[in-house]
Amino acid sequence: MHRALARRLPFLNWPRPSGALLRGEALAGLTVGLMVIPQGVAYAALAGMPVVTGIYASMLPALVAALFSASPRLSVGPTALSSLLVAASLTGLATPGSAEWVNLAVWLALLTGALQIALGAVQAGWLLNLVTAPVLMAFTQGAAVLIIFSQLPALLGLPKDGDWAARLTGAHWASAAFGIGALALLVVARRLKPSFPGVLVVVLVAAAVSAFTPYAAQGGAVVGPLPQGLPGLFVPHWPGWATLGQLVMPTLIITLVSFLETASSAKVDSAARGARWDQNQDLIGQGLAKLASGLSGAFPTSSSFSRSALNLYAGAKTGWASIFSAVVVGLALLVFTPVLRHVPQAVLAAIVVATVYGLLKPREFGRLWQVSRLEAVIAAVTFVVTLLAAPALYWGVLAGVLMSLSHFLYQHLHPRILEVGEHPDGSLRSRTLWRLPPIAPRVLALRMDAALDFATAAAFERAVQDALTLNPDTRHLALFMQPVNRIDATGVETFGKLAAHLMGQHIAFHLVGLKLPVEQPLARAGLLNARAGLRLHRTDAEALSALRSTGDESADLAAAMI
Repeated sequence: MHRALARRLPFLNWPRPSGALLRGEALAGLTVGLMVIPQGVAYAALAGMPVVTGIYASMLPALVAALFSASPRLSVGPTALSSLLVAASLTGLATPGSAEWVNLAVWLALLTGALQIALGAVQAGWLLNLVTAPVLMAFTQGAAVLIIFSQLPALLGLPKDGDWAARLTGAHWASAAFGIGALALLVVARRLKPSFPGVLVVVLVAAAVSAFTPYAAQGGAVVGPLPQGLPGLFVPHWPGWATLGQLVMPTLIITLVSFLETASSAKVDSAARGARWDQNQDLIGQGLAKLASGLSGAFPTSSSFSRSALNLYAGAKTGWASIFSAVVVGLALLVFTPVLRHVPQAVLAAIVVATVYGLLKPREFGRLWQVSRLEAVIAAVTFVVTLLAAPALYWGVLAGVLMSLSHFLYQHLHPRILEVGEHPDGSLRSRTLWRLPPIAPRVLALRMDAALDFATAAAFERAVQDALTLNPDTRHLALFMQPVNRIDATGVETFGKLAAHLMGQHIAFHLVGLKLPVEQPLARAGLLNARAGLRLHRTDAEALSALRSTGDESADLAAAMI
């Protein structure tokens, strides 16, 4: 009972806090908290939300995720990818920053949270494995390109409308100086000392310079006044069935992509703790965090890989670090928001670009090409579709998933079936590839490297018939079954037809290395009953010995099968 309760309430497994433990956790929480505040503001702007909601999304969601996730050391809050997906999903449905935009973003948080909780509750975390690593890599890089280009006008102080020539003519050069300078400082700080709160320092310095100069008065865009205090309960109004229907696909994609972001961090965290990753409990914890974000008036959250890595680097041992981080964010809402009003919008754009540019890894496409050219093509198409379909980014993920599933289905429908011979090293390998002689005269030895089910049965039957046609003098057919670990009703039926055909042709049937999940269904169907012409061998060595000794017994065997 206690074990089951502790699994649903992971914080019950946390070690009893001591003074030394809490001091270390407080330091890690302070480090992450000082980083997430300016990042949250920047990501809220990216999502088209009031910037204070980025801070809201960094407090209660982080606290809830720490208590109910199996990976409590992850930093949960706004991320660049989730923020971009929110902005892309709501484009055309409302005006960015408006009350309706906020209402729909909250609905996205509630819907994605509820879906993640449902998936975790029914142990359906495996469904998220439908997105392959190449597809996720390509989509992430495509999204990173879109994020960077979306931030260039604010970063360089360019007007949002008009062609590039007109924009350059109307550029606000002080904003460009803030943006480029902040970006350079952030890149240098990250390279020299990743644990240094460079983001916070840049924000404070920029706010001070902006406040004590006529930057805003001369047309420089700043964050502006922010509400002070903790978030209240936000209950969204009903958007209507038509609008809600338009949020279905974005809900699925944000659920999928945000949890894949979580998975990349959670696997690192689990490996560091020497524990198995409980993806279903993390689904529940992340879903509850999204619900908390929505009810705070914010947008869907996720796990930040960079902040989670910083949390581990800073010495976090338990979820107490995330709790301290949430406390830091709460204190910032009480006392720090007046400082943020002077921060130039160009600095927020620099924070986003500095975080996202690390996602651009074009060499990954070359490495993937060396591993699998087909998957490299799938990744390239995913990347291109993501760029061309903007702002409907979900088409990039859907294109990649559909191509990957089609490839998987094609491979399953076309299993690897080969004739084997004995290699000089004693192993059984492809006769064609290694130019090997038959195992013995008038012996045909085949191996299928797949399950024998409804998808492979037709290919299996066709391959055996073709091999027998090419070898008309065959008197012994040996099937090496070690790779076959599953068989269904269609496979049993196909197997029975093959056995009957071989008996009619007076060909002995040798089955080698049957596994229990295959042997039991065949036995229940009566296909393994002792009879002339059917021989079972447990090992390759036993089968090879028997096949080499066939010799003159073929005629006697044929007579026995008549």
